[in-house]
Amino acid sequence: MSEKHDNAESVKQKEEYKLMSSWTGISSGHNVPDHGWRIALSHKFSEKRSPWMSPKISQMPALVGLAFRYVRFHRRLKRINRRPCMDFFDQQPLRQIYGVPAGGIGGGCFNRGWRGEFCRWQLRPGIYEFETTSANQFIVCVRRNGETVYQNVLSPNSCPQKGLKSWKWNFPANKAFYHALYPRAWTVYEIPHLGLILTCRQISPVIPHEYQDSSIPAVIFSWHIENTSYHNFQVTIVLAMENGIGTKAARSAKGNYNEELKTDKNCTGVTMHNTHFDKMPYTMTLAGKEANARKVTKCLSFDPTSDGLALWNDLYKDGEFDCADEVSKKTLPGQALGCAVAIQSPVKAKSASDGLDFVLAWDMPVVYFGSKESPSYRRYTRFFGSDGDAGRKIAIYALENYAKWEEQIEIWQNPILSNADLPSWYKSALFNELYYVTDGGTIWLESSKPDGGSKRKSSSSVTEEYLRNSSIIQEYGRFAYLEGQEYRMFNTYDVHFYASIALAHLWPNLELSLQYDIAASILQSDATRFHFLMDGDRGVVKTPGVVPHDVGDPEDEPWKRVNAYFVHDTASWKDLNPKFVLQVFRDYYITKNKEFLTDMWPVCLTVMAMSMKHDTDGDGLIENSGTADQTFDGWSVTGPSAYCGGLWLGALRCVLEAGKVIGRQHEAEKYVETLTLATKSYQDKLWNGEYFNYDSNRRSNHSDSIMADQCAGQWYLLASDIADVLPHEQIVSSLKKVYEFNVLAFADGKRGAVNGMRPSGKVDQSSVQSHEVWCGVTYAVAATMIHKGMVHEGFITAEGMYRSCWEDLGMAFQTPEAILKHNHYRSLAYMRPLSIWGMQYALEHISETSACTEKSD
Repeated sequence: MSEKHDNAESVKQKEEYKLMSSWTGISSGHNVPDHGWRIALSHKFSEKRSPWMSPKISQMPALVGLAFRYVRFHRRLKRINRRPCMDFFDQQPLRQIYGVPAGGIGGGCFNRGWRGEFCRWQLRPGIYEFETTSANQFIVCVRRNGETVYQNVLSPNSCPQKGLKSWKWNFPANKAFYHALYPRAWTVYEIPHLGLILTCRQISPVIPHEYQDSSIPAVIFSWHIENTSYHNFQVTIVLAMENGIGTKAARSAKGNYNEELKTDKNCTGVTMHNTHFDKMPYTMTLAGKEANARKVTKCLSFDPTSDGLALWNDLYKDGEFDCADEVSKKTLPGQALGCAVAIQSPVKAKSASDGLDFVLAWDMPVVYFGSKESPSYRRYTRFFGSDGDAGRKIAIYALENYAKWEEQIEIWQNPILSNADLPSWYKSALFNELYYVTDGGTIWLESSKPDGGSKRKSSSSVTEEYLRNSSIIQEYGRFAYLEGQEYRMFNTYDVHFYASIALAHLWPNLELSLQYDIAASILQSDATRFHFLMDGDRGVVKTPGVVPHDVGDPEDEPWKRVNAYFVHDTASWKDLNPKFVLQVFRDYYITKNKEFLTDMWPVCLTVMAMSMKHDTDGDGLIENSGTADQTFDGWSVTGPSAYCGGLWLGALRCVLEAGKVIGRQHEAEKYVETLTLATKSYQDKLWNGEYFNYDSNRRSNHSDSIMADQCAGQWYLLASDIADVLPHEQIVSSLKKVYEFNVLAFADGKRGAVNGMRPSGKVDQSSVQSHEVWCGVTYAVAATMIHKGMVHEGFITAEGMYRSCWEDLGMAFQTPEAILKHNHYRSLAYMRPLSIWGMQYALEHISETSACTEKSD
């Protein structure tokens, strides 16, 4: 980036924060960082987008059959009380409310919105309840000289339509702001007439290269109270919670109850026992820690559907709760139950009180997927037990260790945040897009065989059983996340290709664990016959020897029954097999785990042999079939193509390199000639002197379109320090063409990279996907540019994407798969945008390369 660009960014950031101060009247809260996503609680987004629904008239003929078959499929599932893993009749509306999710990785989570809502619950593995629980609120009570002078819910929202009408709502929205830097968040409230500034810091244990605490299902809310007045106050902060997620269905469960938290660790709180989810009882433990002059009290039970007057008056009377009960009554069906914990602290004039610490920990140790066939145990049970009483232990552990978590988070983040060469928006995008690692329907399980993995086998006899019981899975567990919160498929592999760099860079052993599961699924077969909806053809669900599209639907039995995807028969997709080989070698390059590469070797040879069948003319290059047989599953492609052909060249090159690493050159030799032939054919059939054509079908109206993602295969080679397949000049020329047309010539360069552009400078409208901007693809293209030295262009490309979604459209913490130029989006909260970590990896990679070159010189 140029110095001029850096200065402009700095000025823009200062202007934005100055404007924020004028909105809120607050100069700053306590220890709120300079970088991140900041928004006033009074902010209103001007643009209200809706889910993409209807294609253009010219695109409809290709979709008529799919639409007809989908309607029949949807009705058939509805009759048996099932939902399709992609429900196009129940797309989520854009709720411009979300903030940093709470909790570690894979233990279930919920979102806490930027206006304070507890919302978007994912306690069942991979299943979301898009609900806001009204009773879950922070309340402040301020007393002076023995009298309460102020008491208010710390929410700018109005009183709920049902219940809690005696509580005082409508905190002035222009006197508060929210700041997100995942995995932490800050909310700052000002009470001007009292001279008080309250800062709530939210901390979750998400720590790179850490595989114990990162799995903990807990969140800390630590409050700092600054008193700028000349009066002494007693300030009480309360966290009220409903037992459950507040829905009618959740309240239909009977037998829920609250129990006093008993501990010798100076903690006071409540454990909420809940039976709502079939065969998966869980607890949520809410507690505060007494220290110095702080006093913690509890309200063991209240009715969140009542007017709330009893709780409100109890607090108003003396700033604390009067409760001697140890256990509440158990609920009957339809009854709601809540609790609250209060921390009271003196705050002297012109001073501050720090460390009013709340913990919320949840414990659902045993989980079942939708088919209820067999139980699984969450990762954290290895450290806290699986008998259902871990909530207390987790809560105490979190209170005692969160300072260490923050120190580790800052050690990780500060080198990036303090790098003056990086723009502020990028620092926000990089860390905040990582929310999906927690909030992507993520499940992190213990291995089903805790007594150790299978005995070591030679690479020529690796089996599905051996792969599923590898030492990596035994040590680090099994990991899965959804393609999207609306696209309910675990570990969708064509999309994970983009997102995987975040895991490989930050939690590499989770990436290796996922790869072992994919490798085992490649060997798996399922002869069940299914009518695929795109063309109506009937085929088997899983063909052995090919990469699965996904490892299953959480409403069924993932890993056991793979390929929940129902649109295409992905056994014939041209990108999945090469993507496996590319990811395996990239992961080896990052981890240097030769045992992993050796285990993957026979599986790589298997998928390469299967892909060779797609080379129908013997020129070494695979051909697409004329359908949408790759991750762009609505954009047809015929013959050799820039995207799949480039992936194939990269996979061929990685097989040769892997063979050298593990001493299997003799097995890889046959691919030497294939690579030579394929490279020549790729250039002859697709290179037009400026970029690689979309495909080689001269009879189509889009074969010479400029595809934003045409260099995807080269991205992986560059990330693996391999850059000798296609000429440097051709890759740079292609990327410059993409930058000029797909980025700058589209939406004034402020929307990222549109998938397809015509050489005339018009958007490719040939399909429902060619005119979309895919957020994750944009970040991946930016990463490829950076690898090739086009750092400025890469940042401009990515900036348009981030500012569109987060600042203009209100899509914070729900970055979608796709946005259109105007009006619409598709599939909120999607896996692919994790590819932004490819940009950071590229920056670090070129920095290391430069350092090595200088040292050599």
